[in-house]
Amino acid sequence: MKESIIIEKLAANQGVFQYLFANLSKEEIRWRPYPDHWSLLEILCHLHDNEHEDFKVRVQSVLKNPTIPLTPIEPFSWVTERNYLAQNFDQKLTAFLQKRSDSIKWLNHLKQPSWSNTYHHETYGKLTARNFLVNWLAHDNLHIRQITRIKYLYLREHAGEDLTYAGKW
Repeated sequence: MKESIIIEKLAANQGVFQYLFANLSKEEIRWRPYPDHWSLLEILCHLHDNEHEDFKVRVQSVLKNPTIPLTPIEPFSWVTERNYLAQNFDQKLTAFLQKRSDSIKWLNHLKQPSWSNTYHHETYGKLTARNFLVNWLAHDNLHIRQITRIKYLYLREHAGEDLTYAGKW
């Protein structure tokens, strides 16, 4: 898959996220399907912080100079450290969508990027700038699936109806 198509898909996912996060009640935003799972608000905060501190930064760094160590991140500990459940959903959504717009503009203005530049990651081994780009899209897709699943589970618990007719999840 060409990098331009990956970038187009990242841009399209901005609209997907905007749609998936629309028309949610306050209860639905903070509801967790299980105590150890994330709520929609926590997922949104995670997407925001990863947009700002993970994928774009890593792609930029590897394109510019793949020998410079990447700043360590701890996205799973951010949930509690940054108190995601106390964040304002609407503000965080606006900020995330703006950061995604900025990322897409930046990606579209790259001049002959060296997608094969390789960073040697201590855990994952050799990772190219292209690999970080593709994983950015994969990360989107994983969370789109997660958001959809939470919305299904919320409906199943709160609708008061049998959902068997809809099909198997």
